[in-house]
Amino acid sequence: MKRRTFLTGLAGIVPASALMYYLSPEEEITVSHTSNPKLPYLKKPSDWKGTPLRSDGTFQNLHHPFSSSMYEVLKWKLGGNPQEEEKKKDTKRLSVEKINGLPPDGKDQLIWLGHASYLIRIGGVTLLTDPVWLDNWVLKRYSELPIDPQQLRDVNYILISHDHRDHCDEATLKLLGTILPNAKVLTGLSMTSLLQPWLPKNQIQEAGWFQSYDLKESLRITFVPTRHWSRRGLLDTNQRLWGGFFIESDDKSFYFMSDSGYGEHFQLISDTMGSPDFAMMGVGTFKPEWFMHPVHVSPMDAAKAFREMGGKHFVPMHFGTFDLSDELLLEPLDWLKANPSEVNHSLIEPIVGRNLLV
Repeated sequence: MKRRTFLTGLAGIVPASALMYYLSPEEEITVSHTSNPKLPYLKKPSDWKGTPLRSDGTFQNLHHPFSSSMYEVLKWKLGGNPQEEEKKKDTKRLSVEKINGLPPDGKDQLIWLGHASYLIRIGGVTLLTDPVWLDNWVLKRYSELPIDPQQLRDVNYILISHDHRDHCDEATLKLLGTILPNAKVLTGLSMTSLLQPWLPKNQIQEAGWFQSYDLKESLRITFVPTRHWSRRGLLDTNQRLWGGFFIESDDKSFYFMSDSGYGEHFQLISDTMGSPDFAMMGVGTFKPEWFMHPVHVSPMDAAKAFREMGGKHFVPMHFGTFDLSDELLLEPLDWLKANPSEVNHSLIEPIVGRNLLV
């Protein structure tokens, strides 16, 4: 494998790439605020100015600016994994139920397809989140995809949270572009130039944080902040916006966290949007914690954020499908099962392919 190809793949997954993000000491950076002028703010914090945008053209987290370090990457990769032998012997895998046909129209559903990918039907509208379904040289699935993509029809929206390769896969999106040319793509600012060549027939809407998308259906989807970062290649750090989604119908609300480190933004989202009925919280890719915590919450911190948000049902994700970090594949779920009080006994055990709505 060519060195450049390897680094490009690594750049889209781990929280600090093999190249540092350099800034000249003489260059003074200022921060302004931006948004999509075509989209509304239906709910926003009282003092909201917009999505932070640095004068070098890159986006910035609300409370914890991202920085990358070559030293920390090497310290992690060369330092060894204390669970390495345990991982070699580990055979525990996610439970998967095959989907042999979609339920009748009108029945709400929340079906986990693995990692951060869901099939959601709410109020008669069908959504897909972060579809990464095909193995490639960077990612290998450890849980089977429960559905044949060719079964998918009448999907209204494809939600892409950010540009990292375990959330935004070129091959999967090209496939969906041929199967679902009428599905609209909802994503963050500056993502269109990346996505449109893969989805030439699909309309794309970009939103800043706390902006709601222009939808025809009686559904509200709002792009909300996370503590994370973006990079697809070697020289495009934070040039595309990252975030999560808050989805509301007449009688249900879903919070899709995407990737995030712990921070004040969880409380800000809840204060602004309300407490979610179903919180899909990332819990994996968290070890070593000294390295991962700025961009991926541990199951412990995910539980803390869930309690702060006042969520009703805790739905863990972002574990078990891809091996991206030092912990065992199902270690986050094992911790949650062993500590039910940490999520107020509201854990919905994630079975891939099963409707998780209760």
